[in-house]
Amino acid sequence: MIFDQSDDDEYVGPPVDAEMIRQAEDVLQVRLPKSYVDLLSMQNGGVLRNRCFPTEFPTSWARDHICVDVIRGVGGEEGVEIVSADMIDEWEYPDIGVVFGVTPSAGHDTVMLDYSECGPLGEPAVAYIDEDRVPRRLASSFAEFVSGLVSCRTFGEDED
Repeated sequence: MIFDQSDDDEYVGPPVDAEMIRQAEDVLQVRLPKSYVDLLSMQNGGVLRNRCFPTEFPTSWARDHICVDVIRGVGGEEGVEIVSADMIDEWEYPDIGVVFGVTPSAGHDTVMLDYSECGPLGEPAVAYIDEDRVPRRLASSFAEFVSGLVSCRTFGEDED
């Protein structure tokens, strides 16, 4: 399981069903990636066990990686369909898709499903949005992103 098994995780949403996914997709006006939906069917969002993702570019977080604390699920108060559009507006992120990652900076940077090349029904890439608001590709798919997450100890950071 990629999620940390905490009893008090405010980011864990209610159990996912097909109707919740359909409603989220209707609000977001995109088709969510199958790998994301499959993950949410096991646990609907939450705090990650491995929180770092290596990058080939420097970021405001580090010279060679980013940190993502949480993957948002659907439904509930913290669902992507509830918060994504507001976060794009509030933080002036590029309107390329869906904000699904929560970073330690609490909004100064984020991780998004990027539909800019594939369109709303395609398989989105995963992009990192830094303080300069320029999308930088992290992975060509959500599945690739999840499989690339590593322990932050890899970079000499604590896991808490």
